[in-house]
Amino acid sequence: MINHIISWSIRHRFAVVMTALGLTAYGIYCLFQTPVDAIPDLSDVQVIVFTEWPGRGPQVMEDQVSFPLVSSLQGIPGVKDIRATSMFGMSFIYVVFENGTDLYWARSRVLERLSYAQRQLPPDVVPTLGPDATGVGQVFWYTLKGRGYDLGTLRTMQDWYVKFALQDVPGVSEVASFGGFQPQYQVRLDPHKLTYYHLTLEQVLDAIRNNNRDVGGSVIDLNGANYVIRGLGYLRGIRDLEDIPVATAGNTPILLKDIAWVQMGGDHRLGVVDENGQGEAVGGVVIMRNGANADQVIRAVKAKMKQVQEGLPPGVQFHIAYDRSTLIESAIDSIKHTLLEELVLVSLVITVFLFHIRSALVAIFTIPMAVAISFIFIHAMGFNSNIMSLSGIAIAIGVIADNAIVMIENAHRHLSEN
Repeated sequence: MINHIISWSIRHRFAVVMTALGLTAYGIYCLFQTPVDAIPDLSDVQVIVFTEWPGRGPQVMEDQVSFPLVSSLQGIPGVKDIRATSMFGMSFIYVVFENGTDLYWARSRVLERLSYAQRQLPPDVVPTLGPDATGVGQVFWYTLKGRGYDLGTLRTMQDWYVKFALQDVPGVSEVASFGGFQPQYQVRLDPHKLTYYHLTLEQVLDAIRNNNRDVGGSVIDLNGANYVIRGLGYLRGIRDLEDIPVATAGNTPILLKDIAWVQMGGDHRLGVVDENGQGEAVGGVVIMRNGANADQVIRAVKAKMKQVQEGLPPGVQFHIAYDRSTLIESAIDSIKHTLLEELVLVSLVITVFLFHIRSALVAIFTIPMAVAISFIFIHAMGFNSNIMSLSGIAIAIGVIADNAIVMIENAHRHLSEN
């Protein structure tokens, strides 16, 4: 069989050359289309359901949130396992699917069940799906540095400006903020004054809620023109909060500042983020979408950061804490160096021992062609280029070089004998 293939190839050299060139060209095309990453993705196909209910203990979260959700999510086609974690004010459900399940199909099935499970949950408790990413989706970390800016101000920049800009980058599933303080208005009630004025906590909450909204009115016709009537009532600062009327004592309104202290503070924190032992930091984690090209996503994020930098206040700068592209580029440079090194060594060995330049050209063209053609199978099977696959190719280059030297030397021996 092998003899017939060799004989046919010798008789049809033009067809063999054109086929090899065509496969090489298609392999180069697949090389640029194959996603590049540093770490092989071996994680399960899973969908995360996150539910937040502030102020509730772990046992309450387990009984009233986690258990109803797990019960409702059972029976979804292709589900292998369901795990739940309950903590203070938060619940996490991990729905693990069988290997080979399409992630977006799985997310749609989970979302269908959540619409049914919503009726079993307490009021105002809404479960949400986690990002469409995998366990290796955290490809880029950054922090915001600014002399003279406090942690609350930096966190506000991150949450209301930087985060939304970076989430618009193609391939980015989510930008998760970390560190600092989330600014909030805090109302500290005086229980003695509540008792004195015969007020309840619910009355105070309703007063704040009802005085923090815009309302629409009708349209009036005045001198041939229509005017829209609106009530502008959104709170704009601490003074607006303090002047909210909660109740009346006779003809005198009881304002919020009469029964409470209103201040600007930070949300409750479960931990802090420290960068290299130099103090607390504020920043974000860029999470890559499932199946995206990590190298392209990181390059796009860096380009977007340069645009975002122009809109930041003076003195605020980005600081890169983790960049996976350095590892990706190191792996690519390593295989480039290995390929070039093998080509030079094989050419020298063949030229020195056989004194035949054309034979050296056979090995020079065979090795990169084999590497390019291998990416056809990598792309067809849906794999990405990572350290494991690139290391395998680097090892295989040595085998290809050895085979090329042996076959060329054997061909020269047969030619000399004949």
